[in-house]
Amino acid sequence: METYLVTGAAGFIGYYLSSALTTSGKKVVGIDILNDYYDVKLKLDRLELLKDEENFTFIKGDISDKVFMNKVFSKYNFTYVINLAAQAGVRYSIDNPDTYINSNIVGFYNIIEMCRKYPVKHLVYASSSSVYGANDKIPFEETDLVDHPVSLYASTKKANELMGYTYSHLYNIPATGLRFFTVYGPMGRPDMAYFSFVNKYFQKEKISIFNNGDFENDMYRDFTYIDDIVEGVIRVIDKAPTELKPMHRVLNIGNNSPEKLMYFITTLEKTLSNSLGYHVEFDKIFEPIKKGDVHKTYASTKLLEQLIGFKPKTSITEGLQKFTDWYVKYYNKN
Repeated sequence: METYLVTGAAGFIGYYLSSALTTSGKKVVGIDILNDYYDVKLKLDRLELLKDEENFTFIKGDISDKVFMNKVFSKYNFTYVINLAAQAGVRYSIDNPDTYINSNIVGFYNIIEMCRKYPVKHLVYASSSSVYGANDKIPFEETDLVDHPVSLYASTKKANELMGYTYSHLYNIPATGLRFFTVYGPMGRPDMAYFSFVNKYFQKEKISIFNNGDFENDMYRDFTYIDDIVEGVIRVIDKAPTELKPMHRVLNIGNNSPEKLMYFITTLEKTLSNSLGYHVEFDKIFEPIKKGDVHKTYASTKLLEQLIGFKPKTSITEGLQKFTDWYVKYYNKN
């Protein structure tokens, strides 16, 4: 049986991808370090949901540990590798640069070096819309210049793309980098704005909105629902770029429909109201845009559609309703 390695398997995207693969009968080995960047309980609860899958094996470990990674690759004959393990977050990278270098640079090097040593049919790895930096041209296309990242996190993801290209050129490793655009949904990351806003509401705290209160020139984000991300990833896995020289490409996975930050927030208030059965309004304070933040993200999905015949389709209202319904149930807020 073909074996899939999913790194970051206890993470948001990693959990959903592992679940979808095992449900469809694939054999999955998941790796995660289970760090405390956010609530470890949420990661453990994701793994708990995977434990009954007979095709899923979990190994706790650090992708930046080369000895550990060599042991794993030498034991399992991986057919596909999907690298989702990374230190995420733009603002966190301002104060904690070391963790980004260890996980996103050293860790990715170990992954791609193992794919050289133990050849695979396809390496799929997480990049990010952050690589576009303060790009004024919209929508963002994969051919756009991405040489001006505005955060260390974005720099590490751009570095992954360069490393992926080089290893594909030197060692004929089929590799695809996926530029994810603001992924959200149930069991998501608590550090993401939509999740933290709801947390703060129940803690009776104000939410900080980093747009200077400028509604005319509000920030935009291309919010992409988790189910759409997972379907896109699964379809891409089967489409290794073997016809390319070198065998490497990058693809956007976004909703192709950016929303104003304030519209996103009012929609979140409405869906939380629906989930609770009473009216919800967040207590808001408006602050200047943070260092490393970009004003707008907007994905062109033409290449994705041409390759796999699919583009994300879940509306922000539908996606946020599923999130708030899950949140209220998970945290017993009814």
